[in-house]
Amino acid sequence: MIEALVQSPLLLLFTVIAIGYGIGELRIGGFKLGVAAVLFVGLAFGALSPELTITPFIITLGLAIFVYTIGLSSAAGFFASFRRHGFNDVYFAIFTVLVSGTIAWAIGRWLGFDAALTGGLYAGASTNTPALAGLLDAIQKGGAAGAMEGMREQAVVGYSLAYPMGVLGVMLGIMLLQKLFKVNYAAEAKELQSDYPLGEDLTSRTLNVEHQDIIGKSLREFLRGKSSRVVFGRIQHAGNTTLSNWGTVPERDDKIVLVGTEEAIDKAAEFIGPVAELQLSYDRSVFDVRRLFVSNDDIAGKTIVSLNLQERFNLLITRVQRGDMDLLATGDTVLELGDRILLVSHRDDLPELFKVFGNSYEALSRINLLSFGLGITLGLLLGMIEITLPGGYSFSLGYAGGPLIVALILGQLRRTGPVVWTLPYGANLTLRQVGLIFLLSGIGIRSGQTFYQTLLTDLGYKVFLAGGAISILGTISTLVVGFKVLKIPFSFLSGMVGSQPAVLDFAVEQAGNKYPTIGYTRVLPIVLIGKILAVQILYNLMG
Repeated sequence: MIEALVQSPLLLLFTVIAIGYGIGELRIGGFKLGVAAVLFVGLAFGALSPELTITPFIITLGLAIFVYTIGLSSAAGFFASFRRHGFNDVYFAIFTVLVSGTIAWAIGRWLGFDAALTGGLYAGASTNTPALAGLLDAIQKGGAAGAMEGMREQAVVGYSLAYPMGVLGVMLGIMLLQKLFKVNYAAEAKELQSDYPLGEDLTSRTLNVEHQDIIGKSLREFLRGKSSRVVFGRIQHAGNTTLSNWGTVPERDDKIVLVGTEEAIDKAAEFIGPVAELQLSYDRSVFDVRRLFVSNDDIAGKTIVSLNLQERFNLLITRVQRGDMDLLATGDTVLELGDRILLVSHRDDLPELFKVFGNSYEALSRINLLSFGLGITLGLLLGMIEITLPGGYSFSLGYAGGPLIVALILGQLRRTGPVVWTLPYGANLTLRQVGLIFLLSGIGIRSGQTFYQTLLTDLGYKVFLAGGAISILGTISTLVVGFKVLKIPFSFLSGMVGSQPAVLDFAVEQAGNKYPTIGYTRVLPIVLIGKILAVQILYNLMG
């Protein structure tokens, strides 16, 4: 069997992926590794024979695709967070880098590790492959000719042994402190929903108009100064049903439809009136309710209000379903490829509305290879640029930093003329998953032999445990300061400390929502660059 895997790296790759994914789905006491299991299965297979290996191209391909798709999908949340928090995230990211770097320096000094091994230990415990590349570059520039190869090997050994503990240690730190702090992810999600909407349990109710606060006022006037998140739908006056708009003026005994969460509707009902016995949503004789796919490139990346649809059609858009999330539709809601909108429209307008939105599931299965390929190309080119700082420290953003920064910019732009940079939601998730499993399986297989051989030595278990100490202590310090001192929601923090894809996937699994992804993108660009610089400074300090 091993001979077959040696002869076919492709067979080896997908065997590791299949077994790893299966093991990752096993739940033991409420805990499961998830996609991180692919990394550990890769290490196990790589340890079986030095001939079991795959090309490094698989790792870099997976890394570039993963960070690019993460950047595209997280751009809106990243920039919204930056507008709210300014440079606070930058300061916190620098703090996390300094904490882990200081711990690595102290442990390296205590155990008598040399500069190359300590630098590799730090890069591995930080699960930061670009940092390892920066360390190898520093060794190349400053190491003695005869010792250079040995120092490079030490750096890789330190990285390989510390990397698995860098993944597992952060997971353990998150699990420990979420229990210690009794984190209620559901309560946090409820508080964050208004500023970071990730989906709501939406419903609709028909209310009788009886309250003086709304009678004789336009809906725009009524909502002014109120924080209630509801959308008004159909309104019935004297038996005649029409669609409401901002200028609609309800009268006593009218019936009006509200869309929102039950809590939001109940709050609005205090100023409108009680729930009506007859629900207008059930009447489809004139107005129909449909869910349509957004598959038309011409409207992707645009806000609902900018489409001016109400000037051409008799319709209302009340909800937008993005993946598994149901979002309340407002004029500022940006439509993305793959969204499913819920609209109320006159039956006669439906055929034309199908053309406007596209409503083609097949079209959403296709990836715009022009924008996808061009975006990653720009990211890789940016990652190749060598940046030199005073003092001789130089670095490049690499295969992770370049595509990530370009993706954040393009994801925020959404489109440039006819080119739509964002991907359909389903296509983005699929590409992200493929990139992640290529990355983890590749690192595991290529590091397995070094990991196994060095672990059997006296030095090996010291490096292995040191990697775990850096990871766990750094994670705990960051979480305690972030949660208790800076009052950052734990949902965000678990993504902030999870600068490795597998850890991010684990954090999302624990939270049960996507808020860790927002935390991940809030600090990752700064953390990435910071660790590339920190490992070179650490190398010089230890040298």
